[in-house]
Amino acid sequence: MTLFYCSSSFIPSQTFIIRCIQANGPLDHRNDRDSTLMTKTTSRLLATALSSLFLMGAFTLAEAGQASFVVDAQSGQVLESSNQDDLNYPASLTKMMTLYLAFEALHDGRLNWDQKLTMSENAESKEPFKLAVGAGRKVTLREAVEGIVVLSANDAAVAIAEQLGGSEQAFAEAMTGKARQLGMKDTVFKNPSGLPDPEQVTTARDMATLGISLMRDFPEEFKLFSMRGFQFRGMKLRGHNNLMYRYDGVDGIKTGYTDASGYNVVTSAQKDGRRVVGVVMGEKTASLRDDKMASLLDSTLPASSTTTASTTPGSQPGATMTDSQPTK
Repeated sequence: MTLFYCSSSFIPSQTFIIRCIQANGPLDHRNDRDSTLMTKTTSRLLATALSSLFLMGAFTLAEAGQASFVVDAQSGQVLESSNQDDLNYPASLTKMMTLYLAFEALHDGRLNWDQKLTMSENAESKEPFKLAVGAGRKVTLREAVEGIVVLSANDAAVAIAEQLGGSEQAFAEAMTGKARQLGMKDTVFKNPSGLPDPEQVTTARDMATLGISLMRDFPEEFKLFSMRGFQFRGMKLRGHNNLMYRYDGVDGIKTGYTDASGYNVVTSAQKDGRRVVGVVMGEKTASLRDDKMASLLDSTLPASSTTTASTTPGSQPGATMTDSQPTK
């Protein structure tokens, strides 16, 4: 009787691999003379392996694990890092890529700031944070972008996605494609809002790459991330990014939270000519997240500011990151 030993693996691109090895050497299916027997055997082995993996919970792609990462925006030097390549759920950090593609469309003429976007029933259904104008009603692109930046409006993100991609799914595929172009090797997007999806994953390193890419590629639009609030049709709305109120030098960019992800933030800050982008993921509370980021900024920015910082979001930060110290 021929024996086969099988092993399984799961890689970040979400490809499930089962490799079978014949007892006396690797199985080469191209020279398999008993394909029927092998098909049946492999099917049984696959079913057994899948059942075992389900029991072990091996199909969990990510969890709310704590991770952090700080990079110098000009040099690409990694200043602090912990679990930076572990898969986590991005939550509303996802909207950074939605905005990246919106800014890209603005620059190539597919969108303009005054363009009207229609809120579909699908967009209107995205709780909890939204502009809530009602299905069938319209918002301008500027209102949608400001709503995403300040309020993390899910309906606005979906409206942009449907305008540019036709559907959330098609737009999410474009988001993942852009992520690869930017060097975000482990990120997969499944929707434009960051609402829960077990296959939508990222890493702290990838989120820092996205933050720097926004800063580098769209320096004028990046300034929108410093908005602390905005006025929408008679309502004054305040943002969620409390670090901009409490830490001198912070000028954006995005927070995120779901039950699965924990509390996330990507932060841009500058002092005395140094600009950094920091990421904190998977914290238990918003205050712990903010305290963690403040501590990271304390350790990576100059201790005191005696002159006006000359670095601006549009100063062409480096895109290549280099590790300067071991992972913590």
